[in-house]
Amino acid sequence: MKKNKFFGAIQISRPVNVLISFFSIFIAAFITGTVQPIINVMLACFSGGIIMAAANTINDYYDIEIDKINKPKRPLAKGFITPSFAYRLAYIEFAAGIFLSALINKAALLVALSVSAVLVLYSYRLKRMPLIGNIAVSFSTALAFIYGGISVNRVHLTVAPAILAFFFHFGREIIKDIQDMKGDAGSYARTFPLLHGKQMALKLITINYILLLLILPLPYLFHWYNIKYLITVLFGIYPVLIYSIISMRRNPVPANLGNISNILKADMLMGLLALYLGI
Repeated sequence: MKKNKFFGAIQISRPVNVLISFFSIFIAAFITGTVQPIINVMLACFSGGIIMAAANTINDYYDIEIDKINKPKRPLAKGFITPSFAYRLAYIEFAAGIFLSALINKAALLVALSVSAVLVLYSYRLKRMPLIGNIAVSFSTALAFIYGGISVNRVHLTVAPAILAFFFHFGREIIKDIQDMKGDAGSYARTFPLLHGKQMALKLITINYILLLLILPLPYLFHWYNIKYLITVLFGIYPVLIYSIISMRRNPVPANLGNISNILKADMLMGLLALYLGI
């Protein structure tokens, strides 16, 4: 039982998402031209990762009934951990992440507090509101790049990748809403696909990713990043986005949408690589 509880606590944090947040913040600092002071960068990476873990945990706490339908293998839905344990764990993680941010500077503390509040509100209420919840979580994810810039006092150099990250995550959030329509309907959620239909949601995702395809080359064209960035984008991100658009429209069933969501999540690492190589 204790073993299940331990692995449940790890699983509910969604370690892959936590690692992506960690490396996003580090690369955000790196692309500004410095990772000094390194202690501030590492504090930002760890605090951001811990806040991400907290956000995932509190999200599962509020979504337990939905997950019993849509994702029954999640640790709460499966009974590996109790709701009260998940609730306490989430707020311990939020507190730890915010505490670490206070050791960086006041701007980092403000971002950590704001993002934590938005993510709790998202799980509690915003997730069940059309588009507002999707925008909130995409904005919070994009702030990982701003957070990295804050840690080295060069935040202005991280605005462009933050904008790209917003569009990337926004499309994926709508995909997840379509995938979760059955469970969301049972909990009376008011997500965009439930209010306007699956086809309209697919059109919104398509428009979002076409817009992203158009703006992805801009950092190279404006000489913010070098040719390696453009090559990585053209061969590592363009094919995935185009495939995702075509596949979801041809076969918009939950299983396929889940696969597309996972592919897009994995491709975030390619986006980080493009930024890293493009310096």
